[in-house]
Amino acid sequence: MGQTLGERILSGKCDATVKADDFIIARTDVCLAQDGTGPLAVRQFEAVGFRAVARPEGTMFFLDHAAPSPRRELSNDHITLRNFAETYGCRLVDIGEGICHQIAVEDQVRPGDLEVGADSHTCMGGALGAFATGMGSTDVAMAIALGKTWLRVPRTFRVEVAGSMPPGVYSKDLMLHLVGALGADGATYRALEFGGPAIDSMPVSDRLPLANMAVETGAKAGLFASDEMTRQYLAAHGREDDFKPIRPDADATYERTIPIDAGELVPMVSFPHTVDNTRRIAEVGDVPIQQVFIGSCTNGRLDDLRVVAKMTRGKKRAKGTRVIVTPASPRVLRDALAEGIIETLVDFGATVTTPGCGACVGVHGGILGDGEACLATTNRNFKGRMGNPDAFIYLASPATAAATAITGKITDPRGAA
Repeated sequence: MGQTLGERILSGKCDATVKADDFIIARTDVCLAQDGTGPLAVRQFEAVGFRAVARPEGTMFFLDHAAPSPRRELSNDHITLRNFAETYGCRLVDIGEGICHQIAVEDQVRPGDLEVGADSHTCMGGALGAFATGMGSTDVAMAIALGKTWLRVPRTFRVEVAGSMPPGVYSKDLMLHLVGALGADGATYRALEFGGPAIDSMPVSDRLPLANMAVETGAKAGLFASDEMTRQYLAAHGREDDFKPIRPDADATYERTIPIDAGELVPMVSFPHTVDNTRRIAEVGDVPIQQVFIGSCTNGRLDDLRVVAKMTRGKKRAKGTRVIVTPASPRVLRDALAEGIIETLVDFGATVTTPGCGACVGVHGGILGDGEACLATTNRNFKGRMGNPDAFIYLASPATAAATAITGKITDPRGAA
């Protein structure tokens, strides 16, 4: 019997042929925690009495959710992570050095890896052909100490995307379509394996939002074959030697296959206060927006900023609508500076902030006022997500965000370029 991507990758991590529903103990390659979850992991590590880290070179702590720190309590948490990383030789990614998931795919995660992180969007690493998944801080603390973890091999939903994406429609729209169709718990503890002609032709930058938001359907992981697009991405980051091809078997067994015709997709918007509360752009109506946020691990990359810059060049943001742009990493920021993208965005009227999570999690960098609405390129719009339970968050692609910033209300990007 053939194997799905998840079964194949996890088999390599425990030196056995595994299948869905097997319980396994598997070697971890990458363990990460950020400044919201990392202190909890450190305290659990110390409470158990561990005195060593199994793989310091693959253990990463990130100061990204509150960077720079807006409060003394968070600053003290930063000290905790800096001290732990120094003591045990782990990698510390300090303030301004990027979002955990973005840095992980830029220079750490490899095809075939098992990546675990104390952050639910760790699943973004699946875009590189790794099995990447979020876990609780205690589980990640054990993986840091032991270099292994336990899990049940998930059953797999195959998401088969035919055709090609229409102009003005992006992978974020595809993912919002899928989340709306499945619901927030429609793929609970499943692996979403993406494939088909539309996926095969997608660069990794477009695959990353799909893997990132797999968890918004309840999935354990979002997985992509490691192919020529993967090799090109790794080569662009000086890591071509990390490439190895990984594909599912032709006779793999899937619990469910979900066919999607990419050519029928349209821009999508997720309405408050759940990600699966999605609408096609024609169904949105007249929704004024006070803040547009372009960034996050979902859509804060160079290709995203290129789309926004192309649409906003020579224009000015709508009066009464502020625009915040937060690059996902220093590399993104440097490349955007070199291409003139940052100058274009500043001329448009945007505020460009420190690479990191920025306004996404609601700690700082753009907390909303009472009754305000934000159109964001992030992955979640839960009540209170951006720091105010009396505000409203809409999710969409960078193109829709740019169109909205121009008009001051949620706008179809296909007529705004």
